[in-house]
Amino acid sequence: MISTKKQNYTLPIAMMFALFFMIAFVTGLPSPMGVIVAKQFGASSFQSQLGFFANFIAYAFMGIPAGLMLKRYGYKVTALAAVMVGFIGVGIQYLSGSVESFTVYLIGAFVSGFSMCMLNTVVNPMLNTLGGEGKKGNQLLQFGSSLNSVAATITPVLVGYLMGDIAGRTIEKANPALFIAMGIFALVFVVLLLVRIPEPHMVKKVDAAQKVKDSHSPLSFRHFKLGAIAIFIYVGIEVGIPSTLNLFMTDPAKGMGIDATIAGTVVGTYWFLMLIGRLTGGFLGSKFTSKTMLTFVSSLGILFILLAILLPVSITVDMPVFRSDLSFGLVNVPFSIMLFVLCGLCTSIMWGGVFNLAVEGLGKYTTAASGLFMVMVCGGGIIPLIQGYAADVTSYMASYWVMFICLVYMLFYALIGSKNVNKDIPVA
Repeated sequence: MISTKKQNYTLPIAMMFALFFMIAFVTGLPSPMGVIVAKQFGASSFQSQLGFFANFIAYAFMGIPAGLMLKRYGYKVTALAAVMVGFIGVGIQYLSGSVESFTVYLIGAFVSGFSMCMLNTVVNPMLNTLGGEGKKGNQLLQFGSSLNSVAATITPVLVGYLMGDIAGRTIEKANPALFIAMGIFALVFVVLLLVRIPEPHMVKKVDAAQKVKDSHSPLSFRHFKLGAIAIFIYVGIEVGIPSTLNLFMTDPAKGMGIDATIAGTVVGTYWFLMLIGRLTGGFLGSKFTSKTMLTFVSSLGILFILLAILLPVSITVDMPVFRSDLSFGLVNVPFSIMLFVLCGLCTSIMWGGVFNLAVEGLGKYTTAASGLFMVMVCGGGIIPLIQGYAADVTSYMASYWVMFICLVYMLFYALIGSKNVNKDIPVA
């Protein structure tokens, strides 16, 4: 007799939430580390963004293999392999401080990127699937992203605090943060090894005679292709806004020359607002569609960026910031900086919204789509690099026109590009 008892997925969902935390903590390291290498190695704005580039370009190499690995070996094996690779990647970044090598640091960031790609390939489709897709799937993705934001909030604040004044900015100062990252990897590996993970999309072995070549793929769907571009652009927005802001605030020549500790609290507040936005999005995800939510936040982000660019920096405001002692304080900054920070509310729900819209109706193509999605996450390294170059040849403030253009595309995808016009393709 076949059991009809509904399976409880609470523990697997909790594990995916924990992996969301890991992804953000390690992915967020290049932002404050960029400030460190700019001082320690005399890097330009463009070069200081290479840590993000190395981290995210790994997605271009690993995205499809990670999707294939997920399909063949399942969630648990893929996640365990990713955790091991992540531990090695962070360990290499730690080693770069000992040997004082910018190249070794970039190698560590690149290896860490492989891990983050593999983990993202696991957690997104799994949460969406366990939630039954649709509004519930979107809701789980938003709650998972909230934990992602907790880690993203902690990282710049913690490393900014560890850096201290300008004279002391060396990679060794960030070692405690790297030790925390390696500890998280080790702990989750052990727990994940002992937890049973459901494998709803793992393909069982079949005889050669049973294999049938599929005439379609995720790329057969227009809304997925445009969604993949949206993810490329979105990750660039999410990373570019706070990363360039950190450089602008701490640069004594072209920027404001603010102490790294204070700048870290400002950037940390951006990620804290992403946490607030994702928690809010999690509660609203069952009431509003992904399209409605993505349309609203894209429009609001366009308004914030436009005002921030056009307003003079002489207009200042006392902005509440999230400090390293987990309290709030006030920092006097240009009103434009506060508007950039407020963009965290807008970027907060974009990932879950775009992913949910892009894979809606893909059925059996979902796992392959997740791998392709991960390839496009390399935008988180490429777009900030473009913005960093723009900042070098113009100014930090003018470089935010790159973010403005990116947000316009996000609005286009929400309104037009997300519609599934290929419903005739069989997905069962």
